[in-house]
Amino acid sequence: MPPPTPPLISVAVPTLTAGEALSECLLSLERQTFQRFEVVVVDNSGTDKVTIPPELAARGRFTVIRNKRNVGFGAAVNQVIQQSKARYLATLNDDAVADPGWLKALADAAESNLKVGMFAPCVMLSGTGTLDSAGMLLAIDGSSKQRGHTKSPDEFAKLPKIFFPSGSAALYRRSMLEQIGLFDETYFLYCEDTDLGLRARWAGWDCLYVPKAIVEHLYSHTAGGASPMKAYYVERNRLYTAVKNFPPRMLLRVPFASVARYFWHLISLVGGVGKTGEYRESGHDTWLLPFLVFRAHAAALFRLPRLWQERKKIAASRKISGPEFEALARAYAISVREVASQ
Repeated sequence: MPPPTPPLISVAVPTLTAGEALSECLLSLERQTFQRFEVVVVDNSGTDKVTIPPELAARGRFTVIRNKRNVGFGAAVNQVIQQSKARYLATLNDDAVADPGWLKALADAAESNLKVGMFAPCVMLSGTGTLDSAGMLLAIDGSSKQRGHTKSPDEFAKLPKIFFPSGSAALYRRSMLEQIGLFDETYFLYCEDTDLGLRARWAGWDCLYVPKAIVEHLYSHTAGGASPMKAYYVERNRLYTAVKNFPPRMLLRVPFASVARYFWHLISLVGGVGKTGEYRESGHDTWLLPFLVFRAHAAALFRLPRLWQERKKIAASRKISGPEFEALARAYAISVREVASQ
C-alpha cells in the first residue's frame, strides 16, 4: 500500500477561550471541498480547555497542541509550522468560519503563482455583508489597518495585488517562511502579521488577494474591540515594526506621525468615535491611555538594541531597495487620521 499523501496545507488555529466559536470554526474546516490539509489547534488557555468535537475526532485530520500558558499568537502559529511538513501554512482565528471553498481557492491561487509567498482571503465581518479585511494597509507611524474594513467586498474583487494579509486568515508559503523567518514571538499579540508581511516584502515576495476564499470573522472576539491590553500591545508593536522594517527616511517621520495620530485619537475620544471612543464607551478609564503609551515606548526603548540587530538582519537579506519599499508603502497607505477614526 502506498504511503498516504502528505497534507498540502497545515491550518493553524490558536485559541484562548475555546468554546462554541471554536467548534463552529472546526466544523467549517471539516466541510472544506479541498481535502489535502490538516488542522492543528493550539490551546493557549493553559487549562486544557480544547476538545475536538466527537464527530471530528475520529477523522484523524484534527490534532491539538496544549500549552501550559498563553504563549501568544505568533508563538502558537510557529509551533504548527515547526511540526508541519506541508508546503503551505494557513492561519485562522478561532472565531472565524470558513466557506467550504476557502482552502480550495487559496490552494489554487498558491499552486498557480509559485513566486508569490502570501495569500489573503476575503475576510467578512460576521453577519454584516461587509469586509473585515481584504489585506492590510500601513500608516507612516507603523500602525496597520484592514484594507476595506466595513466596506462592500465588491469594491475590492478586481485588485489582486496587495501589501500583505491579515493573520486572522491567511496562507503563507513554507519556502518563504524558511527564508525570512517565522512570526516574531516577542510581539505576543497584534501586529506580528504586519512585521512578517513587511519582512516578506523586503525579501522580494509578493502577496495576492483571493476574493473567492471567504471566511466570516467575529472581530476581536477574544481580546475585545477596544481594551487596555489591546491598546498597549498595538502601540508597542507598531514601534517594534517601524524600528525593524522602516527605511531611514520613513523611520525619521515616525515620531511626527505618532503625534499627529495622538491628536486625531483625542478628537475621536471627544467625539465618541473610533477606537478611543469605543474604549471609553466600554467603560475603560481614559486616563490610563497616556500611561499605556508611555509604557509602550519604554518597552520599545528597552528592546531597542535587539530590534536594531533584527533590523540589520533584514537589511542584509533584502531584495528590494529603500525607495522601492517606500513606493510599496505609499501604494498601500492609510493616513494616521483614518487609523484614529476607525
